[in-house]
Amino acid sequence: MQPSSLDGAPRAYTLSDFDFVLPPELIAQHPAAQRSASRLLDGTGPAPVDRTFSDLPAQLRSGDLLVLNDTRVMKARLFGEKPTGGKVELLIERVLGGNQVAAHMRVSKKPEVGTTLALQAAAGSGDTVRATLLGRWPDADGGMFRFVLSNDAGDDPYTLMERHGHVPLPPYIEHADSAQDAERYQTVFARHTGAVAAPTAALHFDQALLQALAQQGIPHAFVTLHVGAGTFQPVKTENLAEHQMHSEWYQVPQDTQEAIAACKARGGRIVAVGTTTVRTLESWAASGKTSGDT
Repeated sequence: MQPSSLDGAPRAYTLSDFDFVLPPELIAQHPAAQRSASRLLDGTGPAPVDRTFSDLPAQLRSGDLLVLNDTRVMKARLFGEKPTGGKVELLIERVLGGNQVAAHMRVSKKPEVGTTLALQAAAGSGDTVRATLLGRWPDADGGMFRFVLSNDAGDDPYTLMERHGHVPLPPYIEHADSAQDAERYQTVFARHTGAVAAPTAALHFDQALLQALAQQGIPHAFVTLHVGAGTFQPVKTENLAEHQMHSEWYQVPQDTQEAIAACKARGGRIVAVGTTTVRTLESWAASGKTSGDT
């Protein structure tokens, strides 16, 4: 049901409706030492209450079902240079098969199709990593570029990214990626590699909290949505109805479908953790397809 204005007409939301001030000093540059010690805002009562994420079990009911996104973040950022010496940065969004990838490219002047870029290899690896430009993706007018990633050993793109890539931290994080980021910018249940950003709402769960929820009769199930670089793109249209959402690949496995049906049958609530899980469930409900693009 669409929200209405006082005269009964559907309300049109504008970008300025959501303007607010976020002081830079309140943007955490490093995670809390313990995942479940992060802050939790409880908005269920007449006034918001500040809680800790470990308080979550007390806010839910036995019989509810948590649905979580189990995507795993790739080390998708690669740095290199053109044959001319110009600097290049690639952000790989999809592995296409046959050592081909779709990537965003940051460069002062776009190289010609067929150009091979020399990518930075991990220190001490002795590896030679290359990216050869094949054209735009998904078509001639596409916003990304198609490359072949290769090295002398013939490793696949996932191996090359894991060994030589960098964690694609969000633009509001102002430090270079570190070994801590490689661990903490993943959920504790991440298993299907393919995202360029973490499903951030789920970063606060640790195994102890998941166990406490299960002991309270609140099980969990998984979907997969590989978060794309579009998640970092700002909304530029004042009328939000004109904003074009990016697409992302998702999957709802059979056991999760069954868990959701069982939860609904017992009168429990489906608790979608984060917007990526919401998009997955909405795409499944709207299309009837258990996998595909949102």
